[in-house]
Amino acid sequence: MQNINIRNKRASFEYEFIEKFVAGIQLFGTEIKSIRAGKASLVDSYCYFTRNELYVVGMHISEYKFGSYYNHEEKRERKLLLNRKELNKLDRKTKESGLTIVPVRLFINERGFAKMEIALCRGKKHYDKRESLKQKDHKREIDRMMKR
Repeated sequence: MQNINIRNKRASFEYEFIEKFVAGIQLFGTEIKSIRAGKASLVDSYCYFTRNELYVVGMHISEYKFGSYYNHEEKRERKLLLNRKELNKLDRKTKESGLTIVPVRLFINERGFAKMEIALCRGKKHYDKRESLKQKDHKREIDRMMKR
């Protein structure tokens, strides 16, 4: 079985991660087949609460090539599956301190289920983003010097 690991690279640049959680996703059959084919994207996706349930919006899963009329909508809202304790904690944190929930990674676990790693995060300021770029360049330069 191939290893599926779809990342939201923009999230680590835009946000400072405070705490991470792993959640299951409620999917249709054609959606899981597309994910296993690697046809998904987390760019511009975010999570929000409705009636004490967590949903992910903006996640793009391409239509399954052999799906015919059973195919799914590409950008529909998908319910995330977490324990009630974790849901309550996330809901409380987002309401009281202005934090947000962003999908970081989509993967298939060892049992074959699609899982999403989400992060409770705070938006970075402009100067924080510049600092992140400096550190990244510095690390790349050190790695380049070590290889010589």
